[in-house]
Amino acid sequence: MLRECVRTSLSLGAMYRCLIWFALALMIAPSAGAQTLTVFAAASLKNALDELNSAWQQSGHARAVVAYGASSALAKQIENGAPADVFISADSDWMDYVEQRALLKSGSRINLLRNELVLIAPADSKVSLAIGRSFALREALGSGRLAMADPDHVPAGKYGKAALEALGVWPAISDRIARAEDVRAAQNFVARGEAPLGIVYRTDAAAETRVRIVGAFPASTHPAIVYPAAVTRSSNSDSGARFLEFLRSGPASVIFRKHGFLPY
Repeated sequence: MLRECVRTSLSLGAMYRCLIWFALALMIAPSAGAQTLTVFAAASLKNALDELNSAWQQSGHARAVVAYGASSALAKQIENGAPADVFISADSDWMDYVEQRALLKSGSRINLLRNELVLIAPADSKVSLAIGRSFALREALGSGRLAMADPDHVPAGKYGKAALEALGVWPAISDRIARAEDVRAAQNFVARGEAPLGIVYRTDAAAETRVRIVGAFPASTHPAIVYPAAVTRSSNSDSGARFLEFLRSGPASVIFRKHGFLPY
């Protein structure tokens, strides 16, 4: 990434990636004499991980710096040299992507959490749908769109597309998708009333009072929602392994369950 950024002629997309990379590098640069733990985590983890970060600090550790985003974007940033100590993905595919490029510390990968997929609507919406084979999703959308994280790249969107395909409704609504950069952005479309329905994780819906759950997608309609975590190969801190141990502890499990996650 650094070599790309020092070129004098860049496309608009490449220039944007450079700005993101440098901003991230500045944000997480450690102060003199301090050992900073940097965590890249799926956007859906924000509420739970923010609380866990406070508990981590209260137990005598330096507060971790957490960058939240789509697992796909975070994996690409790690590939391009962004300085992360720990990566927590919302699916196995993007953790596989990083591992296949030999960017994880050997033996550090674990399966941390599980989640569920739900259909949401604005809190004051009267829509009612029973999720099942060939259910009337397009009709329920009316003239609106279905908010989803990008189904081509982002885990929540990929799970959502798989579920809709399994239920036989994807062909009817594939041209009615409001694609978002991550699952929280998709939920915000619904929370602000910009989309009548959306697909998110149950934990996201639980954290947002402006939406309500219309129904849950059967687990059999999509791959199991698993959150793997690992220490990156570039990490020079032993805090990464200790942080993962902390996330698997009993007290951490209580906090994860409070936010709707299921420990693996």
